[in-house]
Amino acid sequence: MSEPITLALIQGPEEILAERAMESVIESVRAAEPEAEVVKLYAAGYEAGALGVHASPSLFGGWTVIVVHDLDEADDALVEDVLSYLDAPADGVTLVIRHKSGNRGKKILDTLKKGGARLIEAKAVKSEKDKVEFVRTEFRDSRRRIAEDAVLALVQAVGKDVRELAGACSQLIRDVEGTVEVEDVHTYYGERVETTGFKVAEAALAGDERAAMGLLRHAMNGGLDPVPIVAVLAMQLRQVGKVAAAGRGSSGQVARDLGMAPWQVDQARRVAQGWDGPRLGAAIQAVARADVDVKGGLRTEASVRSPEHAVERAVLEICRLRQG
Repeated sequence: MSEPITLALIQGPEEILAERAMESVIESVRAAEPEAEVVKLYAAGYEAGALGVHASPSLFGGWTVIVVHDLDEADDALVEDVLSYLDAPADGVTLVIRHKSGNRGKKILDTLKKGGARLIEAKAVKSEKDKVEFVRTEFRDSRRRIAEDAVLALVQAVGKDVRELAGACSQLIRDVEGTVEVEDVHTYYGERVETTGFKVAEAALAGDERAAMGLLRHAMNGGLDPVPIVAVLAMQLRQVGKVAAAGRGSSGQVARDLGMAPWQVDQARRVAQGWDGPRLGAAIQAVARADVDVKGGLRTEASVRSPEHAVERAVLEICRLRQG
């Protein structure tokens, strides 16, 4: 059996990813050294020499994992002790350094990287795009599938806190069989969402201008980013177009052909009854323009003043197209 790794650097501000990385390092060490002891040192309150004391060989032998938290907040004593240790690493020790951000301790980071330390990134998960990718990764790592509209719904429902989002993913993976659909997200977390892009899209595609604009403004006042709202509008319009073009087959057959759920086919058919090809095409073009604007693309029209205004204009245009 090979010896455990001796150096690891966990870099980045996202706490839940850093915690997972730390656990994975400790598990890998204990796979080779089941009785390995774990010692945690923190920048706050660190006493000079403590690292050397814990790295010293034990009378009883055995392996030690020393985790140094918050190196980016370290005082001179901790920085000097870590550098001294790296000059002469101890046998039977795995040193794990946790560094959130900034230049404090940069010499240590450079030394670790040059010394072949295992580098694990804990990048910040802040934007809607980051959170969507986080959910996709959670399901992919668990070898489970989640529908794209369900991903968006889950982020909108519990995406304010990444730890909570991770817990929601775990619950759905544990409790739902097969592909997780948007209905499953609404079942578990629907009461968490006062207004979402899905409700805005539903009202807009029905031509209910008053409801759609009220929901949209309420959603954006609550901090919902325009980007996922436009993404939901585009997805719903595409589904209507695909289902309308698929003919009159059974919901199950059309769903299999299009890679959708049967309930999505039924929903799209109901919506499609109020649309024809030219108006649907015009609505899709309106959303495409909004997609460019909310992502900071070229704003050639003076009327497009902000991402919020761009999505409002698209929702209004969809409503009016539906009304004929």
